[in-house]
Amino acid sequence: MSANGNSVNIEKKPYHHGDLRAALIAEGLRLLAERDADSLSLREVARGAGVSATSVYRHFPDKEALVTALAREGLSQLGTAQRAASDAAGGGDAGFAATGRAYVRFALANPALFRLIFASPALAPERAGGTFESEADALLQAHAAREAAAHGGEAAVRAVQAWALVHGLAMLMLDGQIPMDETLIDRAIGPDC
Repeated sequence: MSANGNSVNIEKKPYHHGDLRAALIAEGLRLLAERDADSLSLREVARGAGVSATSVYRHFPDKEALVTALAREGLSQLGTAQRAASDAAGGGDAGFAATGRAYVRFALANPALFRLIFASPALAPERAGGTFESEADALLQAHAAREAAAHGGEAAVRAVQAWALVHGLAMLMLDGQIPMDETLIDRAIGPDC
């Protein structure tokens, strides 16, 4: 009781979750491993992160903002996987082919996240506004420029050709049109792609 005897003296501890924004993104990514982005809810993400539903709104004003953050994080993870694959292959043409194989394998390992990144409007405002940047795109553009310089042609067209190959392969496998086959990935995206 307090000194006046009319109320209980409870010490209030300040709420502190650490990096709540990162925790919410991590939980959203975890949920995307189980289902598609359309079925996510802010309430469910909050519950999974162990916070109240209203605390989500401090970082994400709506589901669209959370989904955009999830797509950005997924694209960052894709770029990291591609950079690691390129480095492991020694860079150059072999490294670039490795980035393509990493792209397909990322899609197969993270189908809902991959579709969120590439088949949803989540990143459309950034793309349309010219503010879209990612390591995955930087790797693609750099290789296309090297290829155009070495063999002629337009870098932009070479970039589209390379992306179409890996994206098409990923989508064909995700949609069950062709089997998810590691050997096929390696053969279709060889060092001369």
